[in-house]
Amino acid sequence: MSRFHENHREDVAGRANVEDTPELLAYYDDLIKYEAGALWTVANKIEPWEPKSESVPVVWRYNDLRAHVLRSVDLVTPEKAGRRVIYLNNPGRQDVHAAVGWIYAGLQVMNPGERASAHRHSASAIRFIMEGTGAYTVVDGHKMTLGRNDFVLTPNGTWHEHAVEASGTPCIWQDGLDIPLVNALEANFYEVHPDLSEPVAFPVDDMTKTWGNPGLTPSGGDWNNGYSPMFKYEWEPTYDALAKYATATDGSPFDGVMMEYVNPTTNGPVMKTMGASMQMLRPGEHTKAHRHTGSYLYHVAKGSGHSIINGKRFDWSERDIFCVPSWAWHEHVNGSSTQDACLFCLNDLPVMRSLGLYREEAFGENNGNQPLL
Repeated sequence: MSRFHENHREDVAGRANVEDTPELLAYYDDLIKYEAGALWTVANKIEPWEPKSESVPVVWRYNDLRAHVLRSVDLVTPEKAGRRVIYLNNPGRQDVHAAVGWIYAGLQVMNPGERASAHRHSASAIRFIMEGTGAYTVVDGHKMTLGRNDFVLTPNGTWHEHAVEASGTPCIWQDGLDIPLVNALEANFYEVHPDLSEPVAFPVDDMTKTWGNPGLTPSGGDWNNGYSPMFKYEWEPTYDALAKYATATDGSPFDGVMMEYVNPTTNGPVMKTMGASMQMLRPGEHTKAHRHTGSYLYHVAKGSGHSIINGKRFDWSERDIFCVPSWAWHEHVNGSSTQDACLFCLNDLPVMRSLGLYREEAFGENNGNQPLL
């Protein structure tokens, strides 16, 4: 029997019970000639009993990567590299460059006085600022200054560019894009701005000042672009909102005190394909385990602790990035008994929810916590 048939026999275990015969094997070979095949030989692979992600849990430690990210400054210029980015690779994914699921991520660095040229693409993107001063981005003519732990959008189809003021310091931020998803849908376009730069056409930080006021929207502020007009969600008001919310709620048994970043015109996700949240784990908090469809990419905005993912412990500290693949059991632990910890999360839940594919399940044993493997 060929290895092709052996593989497919293994795949079918538990769903079909067809015994291979010389006639069947010859039949399968005949179908291959016509670029076809028998479904019962691959049923479990094409349509598994439950989600089985190719991605694996990973922690990318900032202290390990930072020196390598900064070294790229001496090796390539933004003009030659396009974007000076060190991407995060999930060892379980050999088919695409992805950090988890269909989400791409990388660490981008720019020196004072540098500017990366403007472009636009079908993929949607976010930036989460890690360190440095003087960075800014321009999105469709809206200039936004960037500070640590600020969350920034560059939605699909928008012209955007990044730079650091000459008076600033070296800046590093996390990029997150839905490139793998858009490529899988065979729908990605990329275009360089004809002038290589997008002129600033509005007051600096105008979108945050216009749309970022709790409980208030601007009169006559029509916005129908399918993504949030905020573009920038600042860290200080985000943390302040979490702290206030923490005094008024017991929080989620699975996620602690969590708030989602939303489009202020719809109260829905910030973009159609990617959502984001910030959660606070109070001192000593140990959440219960659950799993859900959708991929999560966490960025430690504050504090330190660990997460248990499919029974294995993964320690993390400030600025580390880690992932939870779809349908993986996970729970989080704040390692401090006196300080809170905050986790920023980029996810693909808008896709899961809009397609009716979101499903969640709580861990039902051991008082809701996983035994360590």
